[in-house]
This record gives sequence, structure tokens and C-alpha cells, in this order.
Amino acid sequence: MQTKWSVRIIALVGFVWVILLADFSLGGESHKALAIQPVEEIKLPIEVDVLLTYMYVDGEISEETITETIWSMENFWAKYDEWQFIGMNQGKFVFRKEMDDISPLLKTNGYFGVTEDGILTIFNGKPYKSHIIQSFFQIDVGKLESRKRIELKKGIPIKTKDRYVEVLETFKSYSKEKAAN
Repeated sequence: MQTKWSVRIIALVGFVWVILLADFSLGGESHKALAIQPVEEIKLPIEVDVLLTYMYVDGEISEETITETIWSMENFWAKYDEWQFIGMNQGKFVFRKEMDDISPLLKTNGYFGVTEDGILTIFNGKPYKSHIIQSFFQIDVGKLESRKRIELKKGIPIKTKDRYVEVLETFKSYSKEKAAN
């Protein structure tokens, strides 16, 4: 928690102070030094851009940029208390949050299936007519029960994190990589 606040303080200090790289000469030699110069106090409220990065269990990352009006720095930081402050990037505050869930894409249109090479894969839509989102491991399709083979061929919809984990665990035991070890 102390680290989180120290990063916040540094970001706040970034608003109030400017660090300059100054050249000076001493005894005929040129030197560089950092000089901290105060700038005029920032008048609140101010508008800032905030980049929110969501990281999902399935590896999907989504981003959202919003404009915030800061009335008080304390309230601003409190609003993002559950987020990890990453830093400033191109004038935006960047925050990241790890979501204990699967991405909205998988919930709406994700299907587990198997490629022609026998690789367990998540598709955007049914396996026979859609794009690959993520590939996992090669399955020994010959060892699969016919019911499981048919399920994978048709596509297993992914609607929840529990279903995502369950399907991965089920087919992990049929992995060719596991059998090779």
C-alpha cells in the first residue's frame, strides 16, 4: 500500500514541479544537472484524460479512454483506489485492473473447438466458420470419447469463467504434450 501512495504522490508532484536538465560549466568542464523548479500552482478543477486497461483471465485486454474533471486530487485517487496506477503516457493517466472474469468477447461469441491439427482453440463464433482468438495445446483426438469429439467439432460455448476453466481442465488430460512428458 505504501508503494501505491508513493507513486500517487510522484504523479501529483509531477503536476506541481518541473524537472529541468540544466547545463553548467565548472572549471572549464561542461556538466549537466537536474534542477527542480516550481511551476505556478494548478487551479482545480482540471480536465485530464484517463486510460483504463482491463486484463481478463483469458488473456484479452481491453482499453477505454475517458475524460475526468478533477475537483480534488484526493477524490480523484480515491475513485481509482481499486486500480493499479501505471504512470503517465502521452499526457494520460494510465490505470490497469485485473478482472477475475473472462472477457465480454468470450461471453458473447466465444466457443471452444479444435483445429484440423487437433489444437484446443477458442474461436470467435462457431469453430467451422470463424476466426481463432486463442490456441492452447494439442489434443490426442483419438483418445477422446465420441461425445467430446462431437462437442468440440460443434463448438462449446463459453458464457462464464467457470465454464472456461472447466473446459480447459477437462481437455488438459487429453493433451499430447502431457503424454510426451
